[in-house]
Amino acid sequence: MSPADVAPRAGIAERLSRMIQLPTVSAERSERGQGPFDAFADLLIELYPLVHEHLERERIGELGILYRWRGRIAERPTVLMAHFDVVPVDESDAWTHPPFEGRVDRGWVYGRGSLDDKGPLVVVMDAVENLLASGFTPARDVYLSFGGDEETFGGAARTIAETLRDRGVAPWLVLDEGGAVVDAPLPFVRGTAAMVGVGEKGVLTLRLSARGEGGHASAPPARTAVRRIARAVERLSPETFPARTPAAVTRMLELFATRTGGISRALYRLLSRAPWLTARAFTAMGGEPAALVRTTVAATMQSGGTAANVLPSQATATLNLRIALGESVGSTVKRVRKRVADRHVKVEVLEGDGPSPESSTENAQFALITDAVKVSHPGAATVPYVMMAATDSRHFHRFSPAVYRFAPLEMSKAQRASIHGVDERVEISALERGELFHRTLLQRLE
Repeated sequence: MSPADVAPRAGIAERLSRMIQLPTVSAERSERGQGPFDAFADLLIELYPLVHEHLERERIGELGILYRWRGRIAERPTVLMAHFDVVPVDESDAWTHPPFEGRVDRGWVYGRGSLDDKGPLVVVMDAVENLLASGFTPARDVYLSFGGDEETFGGAARTIAETLRDRGVAPWLVLDEGGAVVDAPLPFVRGTAAMVGVGEKGVLTLRLSARGEGGHASAPPARTAVRRIARAVERLSPETFPARTPAAVTRMLELFATRTGGISRALYRLLSRAPWLTARAFTAMGGEPAALVRTTVAATMQSGGTAANVLPSQATATLNLRIALGESVGSTVKRVRKRVADRHVKVEVLEGDGPSPESSTENAQFALITDAVKVSHPGAATVPYVMMAATDSRHFHRFSPAVYRFAPLEMSKAQRASIHGVDERVEISALERGELFHRTLLQRLE
């Protein structure tokens, strides 16, 4: 059976709209309650009757949903992932349409979660429903893993992963959100590229704390608690961590060299052959390029003091770090302590996950993703890269050899900026091509 033999049902935009209308804001779960999350699970039953007739479904904890689609063999299953929680909305932001209305307007679906990550979820579910309607059975087992607390680094996906591992399930392929189909992904690169995350940076939250003499601000000592924390944060400059080029970035540059011309092609080829030079060049560029090649550190919260004229007896700063591939939580904390160089400043780990290993681009799994992209997005090159944010898939790489991060939706630069921002939206035609990607991938499992 080829993708052309399956007729996708109409109404994918309306199904996504219904999902958006449920405010599954994990950061506000204590205020909103469990209701929207349970309603979302029930909505899937309503929208996808064949899925719930033919697949085994179970709730894993309060926020995990796991489906099992039995294939002709159980060995070497595939896991398709998404999350159904979303980030909060700033009520002062001016949206074109209310963020939880799910407005369908002129070929677009607007609303919080349309890209991150209910849009990627709907194309998975639609693909499975459409294949079931055609009488299709996958070659091997397929699991659908959906979590409801990814945006708060919660444990739903971790529990699902542990559940599968404890049952002896070793996924042959895991595919989660991450990259997308983008236009002009780097300067001078022509055409579109399906950016597939083959690894992701780790995430680490540290708290710096210091104590000092309190008292009246009119006669401060030389080292106050606030000053110690401020000095510690200042010492954690962008150069705190060394730069190194992951293999995925080198491969990315090799592929982009084939899609440029003249001096640009020579430059990309040079960078792909000299990882040390790439690390230095990307570091000099700053921003996202620099984040690709080194651990980043950012102070995100500071506290201390109760009044303008009172010296606080303690002060704290919270740091968010994204750990580069090849490093670890332990080595990162050690370097922070060394750079702070103040025994009166306590460095405390609040939470942390190390970076993932890089999954191969020279295996059958990556070839399968590439083949599916050729069907759904003809002309787009499938290109590996390193994911800078954390995804739920990080819980699988410990027992799965091939974990990738790719949402098969076209996303312009403006759309990518709307993720976690204002006017998040997805084109209906992009949803249709995303469904075709997943349908093709499932049909071509061997």
